[in-house]
Amino acid sequence: MVTGATSLSMVRDELFVTMEEAEQSLEHFIAERNNGSLLQQAVESLHQVRGTLNLIELAGAELLAQEILQQATDIPAGAGAERDGQLSALSNALHVLRRYLENVEASRQEMPELLLPAINDLRQAGAQPPLPESFFFSARLDQPRPRIAASTLDSAARVEEGRRLRHMYQVGLLGFIREQSIQASLKLMARAVARLDSLFANDPRGRLCWVAAAALEAQVEGQLLARKSRKQLFSRVDRELKQLLANPQYEVPRSLLKELLYLVALADSRGSLASEVRNVFGLTPLPFTDQMLEDEYQRLSGPGQAVMRSLSTAIREELASVKDSLDLLGRGTAQPESLVTLHAQLGKLAKTLGMVGLSSAGNALQVQLPIVASWSEGASADGDALNKLADAVLYVEGMVASLERGGRHEPRPQAQPGQEAESFASHQLTEARIVVIDEAKAGLALAKRAITAYLESNGDKMHLANVPFSLQAVRGGLWFLGQERAALLVGSCADYIQTQMLESQQMPSEQMLETLADALTSLEYFLEGGAMLRRDSESSVLDLAAESVRALGLPVAA
Repeated sequence: MVTGATSLSMVRDELFVTMEEAEQSLEHFIAERNNGSLLQQAVESLHQVRGTLNLIELAGAELLAQEILQQATDIPAGAGAERDGQLSALSNALHVLRRYLENVEASRQEMPELLLPAINDLRQAGAQPPLPESFFFSARLDQPRPRIAASTLDSAARVEEGRRLRHMYQVGLLGFIREQSIQASLKLMARAVARLDSLFANDPRGRLCWVAAAALEAQVEGQLLARKSRKQLFSRVDRELKQLLANPQYEVPRSLLKELLYLVALADSRGSLASEVRNVFGLTPLPFTDQMLEDEYQRLSGPGQAVMRSLSTAIREELASVKDSLDLLGRGTAQPESLVTLHAQLGKLAKTLGMVGLSSAGNALQVQLPIVASWSEGASADGDALNKLADAVLYVEGMVASLERGGRHEPRPQAQPGQEAESFASHQLTEARIVVIDEAKAGLALAKRAITAYLESNGDKMHLANVPFSLQAVRGGLWFLGQERAALLVGSCADYIQTQMLESQQMPSEQMLETLADALTSLEYFLEGGAMLRRDSESSVLDLAAESVRALGLPVAA
């Protein structure tokens, strides 16, 4: 029997009629909650839909239909407002199922992953746990890892070092969850688990660190979206790290391993860790990307973005007409009736912009309405007023572009009248701070590269010649920014390089060099992740850097 996408056309007409009957019965029930027969009709139609999808073996579609059926069966006649969430999720899921089947029929290609958001919305509405992203993904999970050089630290020292590295992971995780400099946060997390992997590589518990490091590398290089499910996944990794450090016989749960491997397969990263894991587990690239899934699901669950694009087009047309009127005003050839039309257009646009969330753009036009009204009543339109109106229109045009991206971005706060000079001075100071931060980041990155070269060259001090001077310059920049504690920590790193690497005859151990790199990485995250601008995260990041400096045997000021 021919099944799947190829057989959908055989049952299409009857299937879509049944789905439409289910949708109509559900809509009528939402309006008449006490009419249990309407709900029963919807349930009967849904039974038929699920049976048909089972017959032609459209697995993803059948699963969504099953979830819809379960939720519909769970709703009682006379359901009150407490069931609105479930009913809304049901209506959306039916809409997504129809759109998905239309796509399958047109493309002859199944992509059940597209249905997971609708399935999980339903499950959430019904207080059930969500299905994982990897639900439709399969891989062999028992592949052995190639052995690598073992850590020379004893068991107790490895656990102590592991606790410090877990703290590093937690700092990055907090930034990722809050979506504060996501890439910088992920890189910090990736370094932490990669270092943990070097401690426990040949132990059973090292398997989690190895695969998690590859997944984080894939998340960064593949620029995967910061979905809620991924925040929960990497939070789960943190909880497992706690168990890993406490239990030498720890083994990673298979469900967690599968989720992490799914990210590696999804990103198709060329990074060294991700490539190694992909080869060991035999992972092949998936037939879609993360962004493709997001775009396709948005299209399935539309018409949200399509409507916003249409609205954007309509507003642009109105703005073009407004600009034509301004052009006539500037030439002095505008007719009185055109000024009345211009006033009406601006008023209509201001209301529309407010309705779609672009309130600042709407306010910018609202401010101009009294001025345009005075022109229509005979007042002359001077050049300065015309320029201000033109600026407002151009500003609105820029804001409207965000509608096409599905966003509602508000502008930066505008200077109050009479405070333009103070605003300009503040802007110049901000620009200066940005330059200093960029230079400091460059100095820290240079130091990390130099330490790597020093290690790879088996202690060639030439690579470190300019590093202490560069770090002292970073230290001065941090003092300028008022970041005294960070400046002291950078100074400690510079002192360590000078005394223990340049002036000492003996090369520090690889473990100590990695710890020095950890300190510089934490300080780099402090700058790159913008923690210095958020007092709630500043302390934890600098605590992390201080832990690494202390592990180098250097005194750390409280």
